[in-house]
Amino acid sequence: MKNLETSFLGISSPNPFWLSSAPPANSAEQVMRAFDAGWGGAVWKTIGKPTPNVSSRLSALDSSNSKMIGLNNIELISDRPAEVNLREMAEVKKKYPKHALIASLMVETEEEWKDLIRRSEEAGCDGIELNFGCPHGMCERGMGSAVGQEPKVVEKITQLVKGVARIPVIVKLTPNITDITVPAEAAFRAGADAVSLINTIKSIIHVDIDTFIPYPIVGNKSTNGGYCGPAVKPIALQMIGAIARKKGSQLPISGMGGISNWRDAVEFLLMGASNLQVCTAVMHYGYRIIEDLTQGLSDYMTEKGFQSVSEIVGKAVSNYTNWESLDLDYKVVAKIHEQHCIRCNLCVVSCNDGGHQCIDLGPKSKEERGTPIVREVDCVGCNLCMLVCPSPGAITMDKISSQDVRHTIAH
Repeated sequence: MKNLETSFLGISSPNPFWLSSAPPANSAEQVMRAFDAGWGGAVWKTIGKPTPNVSSRLSALDSSNSKMIGLNNIELISDRPAEVNLREMAEVKKKYPKHALIASLMVETEEEWKDLIRRSEEAGCDGIELNFGCPHGMCERGMGSAVGQEPKVVEKITQLVKGVARIPVIVKLTPNITDITVPAEAAFRAGADAVSLINTIKSIIHVDIDTFIPYPIVGNKSTNGGYCGPAVKPIALQMIGAIARKKGSQLPISGMGGISNWRDAVEFLLMGASNLQVCTAVMHYGYRIIEDLTQGLSDYMTEKGFQSVSEIVGKAVSNYTNWESLDLDYKVVAKIHEQHCIRCNLCVVSCNDGGHQCIDLGPKSKEERGTPIVREVDCVGCNLCMLVCPSPGAITMDKISSQDVRHTIAH
């Protein structure tokens, strides 16, 4: 196993994997079990004024044989008093001094911010995360994403906190905004030590078609919730990359949003995150997934010759560019490999109905249906056929030179 120890804002942890502020980090008993399992740190479930929660509060999106590719929740911040949470946080930090422990805070007034910051420091927390992302319940009260969507308010509250806090301050951003770099820049101007993203996306995941009530159902009503899980990973990667490549206002990034396995973790690191937070995958599979995350990351580092996690961070950022900077001379075409083709003809259907009409059905024999044939001169290299193909290796996208393109067109 490689040495996965990291230092994020000077906060050391055995590895870059932290529990995000959510149900898996709701109590001392849970966080201690997570640390025993191998997690490097935890961001405690957000504390503030105790807030009652509803029943039910979760709903999920499934896909074919995959359960819970997306999770929607209408749960609010901790429903336990701040003093109870802080007492448990002090207990955890005393017992696990080498693990990172971050207090997630959300309150309304200047006095409340100052009070909770002081008490979080007294509890031994290593840092503070400002929850400017919650898209339901709290935003209607002027907190959560209501703050994260207003850069001036982000800047004002962050300045307030930074003027008081003696430990690092992380600003948690909402994805429910047009340009994620705008609030990130506001946090930067205010002196934030880092940003974390993405928080959940405002959503309604299902509607009961018999009772006409959206899920999750509370009595005979429902409300929009926060969407997370593997389905939001592409959005998270883009937003992290957008901040990482923004010149002049870069901040260290704690990345989250759909990390389910070690490959996801590596992608987040490559796009600029130097610390990783996980929630939905833990809710789905339990704390034990840390074994896959750490072993997979270690194996990847060995394969690529990386000596530390920090060497991975941001290596893909320079390859994320604007569309107008892409190479218009680059050309790939689909290649169908007969030995792997199962003759389902899905590529033919998808290309003709949803692509660029360049795949024909080959001649049939008495024994089986014909193998699809690509007309390379008409193929634009869109990838659709490869993406829908159910047989591994049956379709590849092969690069061809400009000379090959001209030759194909000529003939």
